[in-house]
Amino acid sequence: MVWHDISVPLRSGMATFKGDPPVLLERAASMSAGAICNVSRLDFGVHSGTHIDAPSHFIDGAVGIEGIDLDALIGPVVVVDARSIEGHFDPEALDGLALPAGTERLLFRSRNSELWARPDLDASFAGLTFEGARLLVERGVRLVGADYLSIAPFDEPTPTHVALLEAGVVIVEGLDLRGVEPGAYELICL
Repeated sequence: MVWHDISVPLRSGMATFKGDPPVLLERAASMSAGAICNVSRLDFGVHSGTHIDAPSHFIDGAVGIEGIDLDALIGPVVVVDARSIEGHFDPEALDGLALPAGTERLLFRSRNSELWARPDLDASFAGLTFEGARLLVERGVRLVGADYLSIAPFDEPTPTHVALLEAGVVIVEGLDLRGVEPGAYELICL
């Protein structure tokens, strides 16, 4: 069995949304400086790198990350090749991806994957529109993943997030899918 780690490594200075805490990774104690062991300090906001959006992220008073459906994080997943889509993932674009019937877990491998190489947030990333989110909910999708900092378009994040989170869909953002070919896999989110 081949395993793919699709998490983005945290590193100092990586792209974050404006206003979010920056990612800082530094050595706090060093054996070369006389400490008995090496110890690092990691400081960042929870919306950095690869992460799961809690319902409370966009719905005031909703449950936190402890309230998500863990079953959604384990099982068959479809990785779709959305690299040729220039705009956002609306119903028309989703229909063009020919998602297999019964898909419950869906990861978008898009042009966004290349944006991780840039030090600053690139607001031109492709996102799932509100209408696209509603279509996925209607089709029974339980988990959706994006290969950049948000599942939703930069200029309109709330409707997509609310449509998914209110329906109990787990959102995984900040994936690194560059080495994953489109197809069916088993998903284990740790």
